[in-house]
Amino acid sequence: MVFIHLAEGFEEIEAVTIMDILKRAGIEGAFVSVPGGQKDMTVCGGHGIKIKADMDFADADYEKCEMIVLPGGMTGTLNLKKHDGLCSRIREFALKDKWLSAICAAPMVFAGLSVLEEKEAVIYPGLEKKLKGARPSEKPVVKDGKVITGRSPGTAMLFALEIVKALKGQDIMEKVRTGLAM
Repeated sequence: MVFIHLAEGFEEIEAVTIMDILKRAGIEGAFVSVPGGQKDMTVCGGHGIKIKADMDFADADYEKCEMIVLPGGMTGTLNLKKHDGLCSRIREFALKDKWLSAICAAPMVFAGLSVLEEKEAVIYPGLEKKLKGARPSEKPVVKDGKVITGRSPGTAMLFALEIVKALKGQDIMEKVRTGLAM
């Protein structure tokens, strides 16, 4: 199970693209509402598109989670960054060497938690100084150990395919990529 975390102001292209690609690969994913507590679990993205989360953060079972995914969007990223419960889970995943991935502005959440120390990573152009401790790259997507980072909304599909490759292998990733005519 992959948990895609949605906080008010998230980047819609990234969240939906990741979920779509996961489903094409046969990977179970769930949108998790952060900080949680929204009445109907509807979270509004940075461009006014609303998505109904599958579960509230408080109800998410991280023992069943293979990977934490953070979509970007500056407002969404800042809302993710200030959620203590999510930050604790990210630290726990890093200590247990479990998969973590973030795209666009969201790698700054990992950097703030020292998850990117000595790792190659990417972030939205112009935010490279937010990658404290990392080795910034200009590649569209970077996998370093069990951490995957993506550069921008425009690289969301490549980012999602890298997640598939990490969890299901090269053959499944290639099958999905071919089906997308990429």
